[in-house]
Amino acid sequence: MNDEVARRLVHASGAILPTAWVVGQLDAVPELPWQVVRYVLVLGTVVALGLEVVRLFVGLDWAIFEKLTREYEQENLAGYALYIIGGTFAGLLFTPVVAVPAMYMLTIGDPISGLLGSDELRRVKPARVLGTMFVVSFAFALPFLPLTAAVAAAVAATLADGVKPVVATYVIDDNITIPILASVTAAVVLVATGEPVEAVVTAVA
Repeated sequence: MNDEVARRLVHASGAILPTAWVVGQLDAVPELPWQVVRYVLVLGTVVALGLEVVRLFVGLDWAIFEKLTREYEQENLAGYALYIIGGTFAGLLFTPVVAVPAMYMLTIGDPISGLLGSDELRRVKPARVLGTMFVVSFAFALPFLPLTAAVAAAVAATLADGVKPVVATYVIDDNITIPILASVTAAVVLVATGEPVEAVVTAVA
């Protein structure tokens, strides 16, 4: 298995957490409270940031970092940490109806898109990759969101995944932009179409 496939599989394994919550909503299945999901996300963020501080400023020469990080991440915050931060943003700020689809767009949509376009270093991904990302994102959004919000969130995730903005030579990583843009867009559309804010934003729930 090459390093790229290994990275994508690890990426997809993050879907375990939202899936555990979803399965817990079924009858006769023990429920995983959303608050527990949030605790796990915060713990993951703390651990990831701790590892990154050691790796960047002290030196942490673990073989797994060679496998799971890219060359351009050697002196910057690694994608796995941004991935956890992005998921934590969605999970802490929004209720599950918004956060869960955003997490799936990151954990499932992004690695599928990445495998399709892994050999193409472009500022904007090809149409076939953008289309695939949209379809996957929409498929995960629709069970949780009304049609309009699902489409909007999927478009946001697709743009975050497919267009790579550069700020002062630093490429903005889609590991953090996908869940943030998807969840914020879904929340804005929900509130704009009449959903109570407290049903969307955790902080006021």
